[in-house]
Formats: sequence, structure tokens, C-alpha cells
Amino acid sequence: MTNRLSSLVGNLVLGVIAVVCVIWFLMGFRSALVVALALPLSGFSVLFGLRILGIPIHQMSITGMIIAIGLLIDNAIVAVDEVTAEMKLGHDPRSALSNTVRHLAVPLLGSTVTTALAFAPIAMMPGPAGEFVGAISISVILAVFSSLFFSLTVIPVIAAKFLGGKTVASSIWQQGFSSRRLASGYINVVGWMIERPYRGVLVSLMLPMLGFFVFSKLPEQFFPAADRDQFYVEVELSSDASIEKTQNVSLQVDRLLQDAGAKKISWFYGESAPVFYYNIVGSRRGSPHFAAAVVQMPSADGILKKLRDLQRRVDAAVPEARVLMRQLEQGPPFTAPIEVRLFGPDLQRLTELGDQVRVILSKVPSVTHTKSLLGESLATVSLKVDEANATMAGLRPSDVSDQLFDHLEGAIAGRIIEDTEQIPVRVRIGEQARGELSLVKSIELTNPSGQRIPLASVATTTLQPEIAVIPRRDRQRMNEVAGYVAAGTLPSLALNEFNRRLAESDFELPPGYRLDYGGEASQRNQAVGNLMANVGLLVIAMIATLVLSFRSFRMAGLVLTVAALSTGLGMIGLYVGGFPFGFMAIIGTMGLIGVAINDSIVVLAALRAHEKGLQDGAVIDRSDVVTVVTKCTRHVVATTLTTIAGFSPLIIAGGKFWPPLAVAIAGGVSGATLLALCLVPSVFTMIRCERKPIHRINTQTESTAEIGNSRPQIA
Repeated sequence: MTNRLSSLVGNLVLGVIAVVCVIWFLMGFRSALVVALALPLSGFSVLFGLRILGIPIHQMSITGMIIAIGLLIDNAIVAVDEVTAEMKLGHDPRSALSNTVRHLAVPLLGSTVTTALAFAPIAMMPGPAGEFVGAISISVILAVFSSLFFSLTVIPVIAAKFLGGKTVASSIWQQGFSSRRLASGYINVVGWMIERPYRGVLVSLMLPMLGFFVFSKLPEQFFPAADRDQFYVEVELSSDASIEKTQNVSLQVDRLLQDAGAKKISWFYGESAPVFYYNIVGSRRGSPHFAAAVVQMPSADGILKKLRDLQRRVDAAVPEARVLMRQLEQGPPFTAPIEVRLFGPDLQRLTELGDQVRVILSKVPSVTHTKSLLGESLATVSLKVDEANATMAGLRPSDVSDQLFDHLEGAIAGRIIEDTEQIPVRVRIGEQARGELSLVKSIELTNPSGQRIPLASVATTTLQPEIAVIPRRDRQRMNEVAGYVAAGTLPSLALNEFNRRLAESDFELPPGYRLDYGGEASQRNQAVGNLMANVGLLVIAMIATLVLSFRSFRMAGLVLTVAALSTGLGMIGLYVGGFPFGFMAIIGTMGLIGVAINDSIVVLAALRAHEKGLQDGAVIDRSDVVTVVTKCTRHVVATTLTTIAGFSPLIIAGGKFWPPLAVAIAGGVSGATLLALCLVPSVFTMIRCERKPIHRINTQTESTAEIGNSRPQIA
């Protein structure tokens, strides 16, 4: 745990450094210092908020702060850039500060609220999955609101004071990256797009549509396995196996584990291993045919390959037992990755159906072992008393039953006192005699005359199977067939293959019987259902926020269109990164929606502000749109790059848990820049602009390589 937290703190520091370097490159050293103040100010505010809410500093809360690094800096970038632009127009610091706050208050509030609403379903999600990841969204929400507060108060004041002096020479150190050629070419591209707005719409839709297409190609995974140097082993024999036999089999498995380089092996016989990891299912107690082990390896490197190799070797060495080499999983617990549940009234019919399902499931290549609850039977001795012979021997059937019980289960021969409690002492025959049917038959009974009568002379014994347990779910009889997959195999792929084989077979459910799924599929559906339970209400709140911000349903609809299209962009990131679509990817996609629309809100707010600033009766023309989009570009590019930089530590750190979330947001935000700078101004032009030709824009008045920092003049 200490190593994991240290790694996360290291990622947090690395993310801060990456974000500051990006700001320095784009805006210059002095602006980067001012913008970077938002990081410690918002960070300490988040820590204070977490303490007030009673949320400890752990893996999820720290990760939420890492995610927030690239998001909380956005408001500060826009505020500092706006103050700088106002002062370059000749306004004094006080006026620049006033104009900036008045101009940015509503759009920044709207973008912050929409971002918070996008993460809110995660914080509001009930159940184990909500408890697991809820702290992430709480940290993000606290961070973005803290950033909003400081970006409208402290940050612009410091920017007006610190950046309001004499203009220094243009250089990357002082003013950030600049290139007139790049700026001129970019302005020409924007002009080409705005001149025929449908061009911008078509260009903007290409990537999201591609994302929706590749979504169907993504495999599904609820939660990935943990990247740990530990795994656990389960050994299960037939239900009538003794603890000695279980120990002997476990010793064979132990030798194989040692040959594989295990550093430490801790065995537990007759019960599950302690819940050393948060989602381990410790449901076994008093089961002599069961054993579990916690295995510590020297490192996590290559552990997946070792597990697969161990599984093959153990299956060959101890075929009489079901031995599972199980990786530690993330997310809510489940007993088996694949669980097929059959419901119906008749136990015999449920057993037969379970056997059919088990045969089909066992043929799936990635399934290593299967288990049927009703297929687990106990060997039971049935005793039939011959009443005539018993009467001649002076015994009644009840005498035979009572004496046999005393021999096998024990007769009370006295009591001992321990503290204030009396503990009965039972005397019974030895374990060996109780476990052999031939020895049970030779048990001698005593009649009232004191004569010893062999059990075999008054009764016949037969051995027959009996269902060990009758499982129920929701008060209905159930047979559950469990499937265990090879380490590293996606359960969803194995389940899809099982469903295909089941559909091709002649398996049919009789009337009154039904089939359902548990395992990972059930947990995934439950978690996603809990996640989406509050989405409808929050979408309405997001729509209301956008409508109130722009006072226009059409503008709000445009931003919501960007939100919907951004989900396709996140799918491209997952596809390119080679990650499955799972719960963390869903969380990343929801976060992406809130982040992706921020830049669109800034661009749209700037267009609306320019439109309102025109003389009465004047209508914004296309040259004005080019000017405003060019001015906003550096805001958009800077926030996009800082978001990517903020998520880069989670991507670089590797593993399978955090990268899907980080790639979905970082990759999606990259494409969302295209939506903000192409789709939004193009649609706005179609709705609001007059059809006038675009005049040539003079880029020689000042360096425009800051792309957006300058205010190009219409020639």
C-alpha cells in the first residue's frame, strides 16, 4: 500500500511538472508562474474539502487529484490569457481585471458546472463500485470549483499586477512559442472553413463517426486484474474428501509453486484465505475438502505468464482436484467470472439442465474449470432395518438408529467445566472406522440383554448420492454453473463464446424454467445501472445550465451535440491504445463529456460576446467569426495540451486499471479541440452570420504565432 501511494504521489508531481512545462511553452515563463498558482491553491482546497467530508487520503482520492490537474488549470489559463489580451489593447490593470471577470464569469461558471455534473453520477453511484471509485469524482468536483473561485479572484488580480508591466521581447522564455507562418496558415484554414461552413461540419464529424464505428470492435472488461506481485490459489476436492487428503493434494501444489519461484506461500485448510484484498470472497468455513493459499512472488513482472503455466501443470499433476490459480481482481467481488444461473421447481431437472450447460461451458477454449452447485453431491449411507431380524435380536428400529448415531456421531460421556461454561464430552469410534462402509457394517449393537449384535445381521446398508445443498435466489430454487477462465482472459469474450455454442446446441429450457447470468456480467450490469441511475436528472441540470448561460436553446443544443460526439472520440483513444471497454473507460468517457464541452463553451461564449458588442442592428459576419476563433485558439490548444499532460503520468505508469480512463479522456480531448474550433464556429456561422465574403486578415501587425493571443485586424 505504501509503495502504491508513493507511486501515485510521484505521478501527481510528474503531472504538475508536465502541465507547467506545457503552459511555459505556450504562454511564457511569467504567465506560466501565474497560471501554476492555481495548482497549489486548488490542491490545498481539495485536501481541506476531503477532510471536511471525511474522505481519507487513499488511492482513489489521490488519483482524483491527478485527474483534476489537467482540468483545474483550464480556468486559470483562460483568465490569465484574457487579462493579458485586455492589457495589450491598452486597458489599465483595473479595467483589464474588471472586463475579464465580467466577460468570463458566466462561461467559466457554466463550463465548471457542466464538468461537475459530468462527474457527479460517479460520486452518487451506490453499491460496491460506487464506494470503490466515488472518491475520484469527489476530488475532481472539489478541484474544478476551487479552480473557478481562484480563477475569478486571485489569479486575475496577480496576472494584472505581475503581467501588466512593460512588454518584453518576444521569445519562448518570455512570451511562449511563436511562428508567423503557422499563424498565417492557420488563419487561412479557418477562413476556408468559415467561408463554406459545411466544410467545417464535415471535417468535425469524421473522427466522432469513426469512433462510433470502432466502438463495436472493442472487447469488454468490467474491471482489470490488479498489478500486484501476489495471487491466490483455491484447491477443492470432492465433497466427501477428508482434511488429510486435502492437505496431501495441497502439498503437491505447494511444490509446483515453489518450483515457479514463489517467495512465500501461506496455506489455509478447511476455510477461505483471510480477506487480505478488498474484494476477496471469503465464503468457505468448515469445509475439509477445501484449501486456499496466498502466494507472494518476487515481483509482478511476468506473473500472468507464470499463472497460465502453473494452471496447466497443476491440472496435469492433480486431476482429482479443482485447483484455481486466480489473479487479484479490481472492482466489486464475484465468486466466478462466469456464472450461469438456472431457475426452476424440480431439483432433478435443474441438475440435468446444469449438466448440459456445464458440458457446453467446458468446451470454451479459455475456460479452465467448471462447477455445478447441484452437481456437488455427498455420498450418503442408507440404512434399511429388517424388522423381523431386529425383533428376534431384541432390538427395535429406534434402538438401531440411536446406537448407530452414538457410534458415528458420539455419545455424551461426561462434561468438563471451562470458566462458567459446561462443555459436553462425546465418545465415538475412530475416524477410519467412520469413513469406511465395510467397517460401518461391522459395528456391533447391544440388545437389552447385553448381547452384541452385528449391524449387518439386522439391517442392510447401501451407498447413494445426495445433493449437498439446495441453493436458492430470491426464494427460487437455483442451480448455478460456474466457469473459471485462464488468467488474463476477458470473461466477456469467454461468455460470448459460450452463448454462441449454447445457441448452436440443442439446449432448450422447459416451461417454467429460466436462465440468468451472474459473475462479472451481473456485477457489470449492476454497476453500470447504478452509474446511470442519476444520469437523466443530471443531463436535465446540464441542459438547464447551458440554456441559462447562453439564453438560447439552439446554442445549448450545439454544446450538447459536442458532448455526444465527444464520446466517439474517447472510443478512438481506447481503440488506438488497445484497451477494452470497461467500467473505468465508462467513467473516463463521462468525464470526457464534461471536459470536451469546456472549450466549445469558451469559443461559443466569445462569439456571442462579440455579437453583443456590435452596434445596434448589426449582424456578425464571417470575418468576425474568423477573428474570434483565432483569438480563442490559444485558449483551446493550451487547455487541451495541459489536459493531456495532466493525464500523461497515468498513461506512462502503465498497467490496465488507470490507462483506459486516462486514454479515453486525453485522447477524446484531442479530438474535442477539432469540435470546438471547427464544428462550433461552423454551425454558429450557419445560424447567425450574414453571407458576406471574408476579407483578407493582416497577420503582420503583431506576432500571431501565439495563435489567439493576438487580435488580427480585418484589412
